[in-house]
Amino acid sequence: MFFAILSQPYVKTGERVDLANVKEFLAYNGFQNIKRNDYRNEELDLILEDMHDENILIISDVLFFIDTVFYIDGGDKKG
Repeated sequence: MFFAILSQPYVKTGERVDLANVKEFLAYNGFQNIKRNDYRNEELDLILEDMHDENILIISDVLFFIDTVFYIDGGDKKG
């Protein structure tokens, strides 16, 4: 059985996320911006996509990533 969640009233956030702060946070954690709102960490072979301002909440200066698409890159490794 599937249900559509149209709102989440228990999630309280009033601040708008600054994507420059998100980019800085992800860079600090080894992720490079590869296009628009997509990031890759070469060391982990991990890609994060759909990291736009509607999918990231900020509560008490803490970023919460929701509805983020992530997967293992699986690209060819040299060596």
